[in-house]
Amino acid sequence: MVVDVLDADAVALAVAAARPDIIIHQLTDLPSAPGTPGYPAAQEANRRLRIEGTANLMRAAQRAGVRRAIAQSIAFVYAPGEGTRSEEDPLDMAVEGVRQQTVQGIAALEREVLGTPGIAGVVLRYGYLYGPDTWYAAPPKSPSVHVDAAAHAAWLAVSHGAGIYNIAEDDGAVSIAKAVRDLGFDPASRIN
Repeated sequence: MVVDVLDADAVALAVAAARPDIIIHQLTDLPSAPGTPGYPAAQEANRRLRIEGTANLMRAAQRAGVRRAIAQSIAFVYAPGEGTRSEEDPLDMAVEGVRQQTVQGIAALEREVLGTPGIAGVVLRYGYLYGPDTWYAAPPKSPSVHVDAAAHAAWLAVSHGAGIYNIAEDDGAVSIAKAVRDLGFDPASRIN
């Protein structure tokens, strides 16, 4: 099914028709790369998708009796601080400008996924994606994660874990210890 996630009624009908046990929310709307002319407008569209679209999806999931939801988040919106960032560290809610749209969208997405009654929520905070069909062939900066390892983490979360997990390479930017322990995450995982 193809559905506009901003259309609450259409999302509700699609989820009810599919009758899933689990929803994996990998929605994003970033057609323009960082530093390109369309990027600021894309950030606002992505913010709206993360706030309104996630709310629509989670309400539909709750009505349909979905028992588990896994959502894509990002590991590069932590508040400034010293050392390796962990899942317990605060997000950068005081930031301004275009980045503020990103952080607001992520905070809303995570609240919906983790706070919807009756649904076990899992949030995967990915590093900057690189690899085939992404903006980057190699890690652009820390924290980064290969797209195959990110996909594998989502697959692992179907049957493991609860709460928030950093999904990135073990380069000291963010701690992945919780994801390794609870999910069995391996940042070296690649699709054959």
